[in-house]
Amino acid sequence: MQATFKISAEELDERLINQIKKMFEGKPVTITITTQEDDTTYLNADPANKKHLEDSMASEPEITYTAEEFEKHVDRLLQKSKE
Repeated sequence: MQATFKISAEELDERLINQIKKMFEGKPVTITITTQEDDTTYLNADPANKKHLEDSMASEPEITYTAEEFEKHVDRLLQKSKE
């Protein structure tokens, strides 16, 4: 049997331990505690994946707007989405 608990550190208390004891009564258990990485950290952990992501971002066209141009562009996109 396997169980995964995703909780905050503040929720780690005696009650949780007692519930785990009941679930696995009489069986050996292994408890592993990890923190959840954010997506960027996870994706950049593999050097090949990081290079692929960086190359992909570098190949994207760069567009520069003034604040007024950006507002006009957003207005046009919103109009198109209503059509």
